[in-house]
Amino acid sequence: MPDPDLIYRVIPCSPQAHLFEVELRIASRDGPLTLVMPAWAPGSYLIRDFAKNIIELAAWDGAGQPLALDKTDLHTWTLSGGTGPCTLRYRVFAWELSVRTAHLDLTHGYFNGPALLISVLELADRPCRIELVLPPEPQCRDWQVATSLKPIAVDERGFGVYGADDYRDLIDHPVEMGRFRSLSFAVGGILHRIALSGRCWFDEQRLIADLNRICAEHAALFDELPIDRYLFLVNAIGNGYGGLEHRYSASILCSREDLPRSGTSKPSADYQRLLGLLSHEYLHLWLGMRIRPRAFINPDLRQPATTRTLWAIEGITSYYDELALVRSGCIGEEEYLGVIAQNFTRLARTPGRFIQTLADASRDAWIKFYKADDNAPNALVSYYLKGAIVALLLDLRIRIDTAGAYSLDTVMQALWHGYGKTGIGLDEYEIESVAGEVTGLDLQGFFKQALETSDELDPTELLAGVGVSVRWRPARDAQDLGGYAECFAPVDARPSLGLRLREGETLIQTVLKGSPAERAGLAPGDQLIAIAGIRVTPTNLDRLIERTAQKGELIIHAFRRDELLTLTARAELAPADTCELSLIPNAPDGAIQARVAWLASRRRP
Repeated sequence: MPDPDLIYRVIPCSPQAHLFEVELRIASRDGPLTLVMPAWAPGSYLIRDFAKNIIELAAWDGAGQPLALDKTDLHTWTLSGGTGPCTLRYRVFAWELSVRTAHLDLTHGYFNGPALLISVLELADRPCRIELVLPPEPQCRDWQVATSLKPIAVDERGFGVYGADDYRDLIDHPVEMGRFRSLSFAVGGILHRIALSGRCWFDEQRLIADLNRICAEHAALFDELPIDRYLFLVNAIGNGYGGLEHRYSASILCSREDLPRSGTSKPSADYQRLLGLLSHEYLHLWLGMRIRPRAFINPDLRQPATTRTLWAIEGITSYYDELALVRSGCIGEEEYLGVIAQNFTRLARTPGRFIQTLADASRDAWIKFYKADDNAPNALVSYYLKGAIVALLLDLRIRIDTAGAYSLDTVMQALWHGYGKTGIGLDEYEIESVAGEVTGLDLQGFFKQALETSDELDPTELLAGVGVSVRWRPARDAQDLGGYAECFAPVDARPSLGLRLREGETLIQTVLKGSPAERAGLAPGDQLIAIAGIRVTPTNLDRLIERTAQKGELIIHAFRRDELLTLTARAELAPADTCELSLIPNAPDGAIQARVAWLASRRRP
């Protein structure tokens, strides 16, 4: 096999200093070359300026003579100086622990391709290779490699040479190196591996069994797997949460407390959240990585790629990631209804839902959602959260209006065959059009309200169609998000100031729009000291307000920066913004049958 045009060599040259060294050998050139460091990572819609971490960039020709590198913008260099082979070498500071970037120390190394690997614009479509080198430190001698890259010549621990079809393929396979547990299972005869890093103790067999069922559920939805291998890279730390999808793998960051414990029957809330995250990233195999908007096909990684379809790419995925948990049997019907109720609560506690439409939330993700500030709940709506709720309502609408003949499942299958398998990118309104064509329904009014307006979405009628009733009530306390209820018990409204504290602190994180706290002059970042002369703690705020509100105006002491403020506020009764769902007693047989069909597994017996 002839040598490729591009050969990358990645060396964790100084784990103590968190430095990767990258050497790029270019076999030949006919003139100047354009070198580009991505500014963002596909799947994460924020300009991250990865070039900021590059150190000591240099180049030389085949004879070892230095070549000129002219920086033309923040992410781009021009390599000039004749023809023939040349070599580029640089170092990258890797100390951001996330699924999008690069991290290196004496415990492990991780990199997502865009954060580490420069592209050669003129050769971006050529096959390339990458060599992964063991760190030189003695304490790293037992490290292994986990990646979904295709191996060419690797040792028993995975270090060595891998191949990629082109630059896009190269950066779509994150790499973990270090000490990790290797687990595996098969779906449809396809090997799925889990490489789990971090100090943790958990029920390995339960994780494998649950994840196997979830992945099989997604594969059954589309009736095929578009892969010949798959890898979950999971890094368990003290406190973390995040995921990033790839065509043959997913990177996951979680808390070690999210992992399953032995001897428990029902999944804990933390473990259920982890299963939802794993489910979400896996579903992106179809929706997001292969069914994708045109804006995401070969985008320029130096500038944003905007689209109004993030409500579907992430929102529909967020709907199915939780639906797969109940369909696969990992959680029960009541637990799933509880999840839906809490999603409704979260949306109801977002005043920004009346300000920003779902389509605008998708378009503006680059400058708003991923740069959210303390006022975000008052000005923005999450296309993940509201997108999932819209997907739920769309699914129920289709099922009820077609008497169960069609569903959102039908629409997803049509999108897969028409766009995912063909590689044709979605136009901005393609999903809405396909939904109407496949089901035969006029859904224009539904999509207009859900995507283009900030009107309130009422799920009551649609949920009643599957035998589920909805109730809105005041929250019992700050931790109360609602959920499933066997029956609806009365709840008295408590006094509230309309503010939220940072977890475990008395610093104000958010002051809700139109709230007593806003009228009093409190602001995000203020540190509450006392109310009515009693010291505020992270756990007594609600109780303190409730006990002192009957006195009328509350005297509030707070620090803003280093200045003490004395303010007055009058608490108001908390709004009915907490959702509970319950099964309707003696619901019609048709509604019960519709609910069974909705939540039933798609896997063949």
